[in-house]
Amino acid sequence: MRDFLWKLIIIATAVVLPIYYFIDENPFDTASFLSLKEKEMVAWQRARMQINPGRTNHMKTFKDMQKNSEPLENVNSHILLGASPTVKKLLTIGISSVQRPQGSYLLDTLQSLFFASSLSEQKYFTVLVHLADPDPNWLDQMISNISTLFQPYVQARQLVVINTPLKSYLPLKNLKKNFNDTPTHVTFRSKQNMDYAFLMNFATNYSDYFLMIEDDVKCAPGFVSQIATILSAWERKAWVTLEFSRLGFIGKLFHARDLPCFVRFLLLFYQEMPCDYLLSHFRDLLMQKKPIQFFPSLFQHMGNYSSFEGQLNSLTDKEFEGNNIGPPGNPAATIHTSLNVTNASVLMNAYSLDKNFFYIKEAKAGSHLTVVLDIPATVFRVQVLTGSELKEENQVKEGQVELGYDSTNRINDCDDYILLGLLVNGILDKQVLSEESGKKVKCVRLLVTAALPSGLIVRHINLWIK
Repeated sequence: MRDFLWKLIIIATAVVLPIYYFIDENPFDTASFLSLKEKEMVAWQRARMQINPGRTNHMKTFKDMQKNSEPLENVNSHILLGASPTVKKLLTIGISSVQRPQGSYLLDTLQSLFFASSLSEQKYFTVLVHLADPDPNWLDQMISNISTLFQPYVQARQLVVINTPLKSYLPLKNLKKNFNDTPTHVTFRSKQNMDYAFLMNFATNYSDYFLMIEDDVKCAPGFVSQIATILSAWERKAWVTLEFSRLGFIGKLFHARDLPCFVRFLLLFYQEMPCDYLLSHFRDLLMQKKPIQFFPSLFQHMGNYSSFEGQLNSLTDKEFEGNNIGPPGNPAATIHTSLNVTNASVLMNAYSLDKNFFYIKEAKAGSHLTVVLDIPATVFRVQVLTGSELKEENQVKEGQVELGYDSTNRINDCDDYILLGLLVNGILDKQVLSEESGKKVKCVRLLVTAALPSGLIVRHINLWIK
């Protein structure tokens, strides 16, 4: 009995002392970002993490922090350029940037972002840039450059630039030294955590979703539509973050409603570890056990020098396809259709890689042409070309392309289809994002949604697979 009591005392001491130590060492001040209750709650969880770091998925009380869905009010972030959108958008794209000894990549990133999105896509997002360096000369220069180069986007309220004064930041002296980092690097990454937190705090009410990228990336063409397609497919699934790049904090997508909780989490543990490590713990606390990553990546790191002291950093994402993806490699397949076709060999012309094409005199609304792969595959790009190449006749004016998956072993069809995209001027050419552990594509279906009394030409259905 005496041994048991001693064990109980030791365990209680191991749990309780770290809590009081944590609160005592992190009192913030009267302008604290967190209530005492929230600090006690997460300090308790932190103590449990130190005792048994493998059981972070049992930290249920952390969810109470989600009840506070309001942005922080005592942060003095303010707009330097542009104006907040008047209508809530689908997406806010957030970028935080500081001065770099070797020169800034921010302007190139903004140019890539807007050039990679069509005019119709730009209606659905706002770009929010946090210039997080206190140097007034650098701020003035960056505001001048952005205003000159991106004036139409600023005037359209599609681009907003903000800054947060240093007085809003938590202490950056006498920080904890973790991961064998130098004191200078600990200060850098601790401030970076707050840079990101203040950016997200400002973005909370701008949109339904928030996408974090960095200030030195290249964006894949059509990335907004790709993300919208994934959001549609994941609308009824539970997730904390969706990842569209493997690197660092690039391409991480959040529900905007989760931002206040994550902001508080970043500020509470700002000096503990880098932001991408904190995101992993945050995701775990909210019961998402592993990253949900999609491939190919939509963003590529393009800078050669880090924002930390100009150190060389040529890291690239190997899953970023870019534009150099080679020719299509249509795998073995059969084609099935509801069109009135008598010659199956002619039908296969739609899927051939030569110059042959498929033509039929009439196509009714609801008609389909479906490619069924012999072996389901990971398809990362689909291209459907309809109509005469020279005269632009016999195009599918109104139609869509769908991807099919099969869990019941059907022979000539699939039991689950999702929309890939609509044809524009008779053409669809899109990347297909897939999870690392996701289902493989078995069917690609061209669906005609309005009658074509003058006939239909399908020049090519091209697939790229891994």
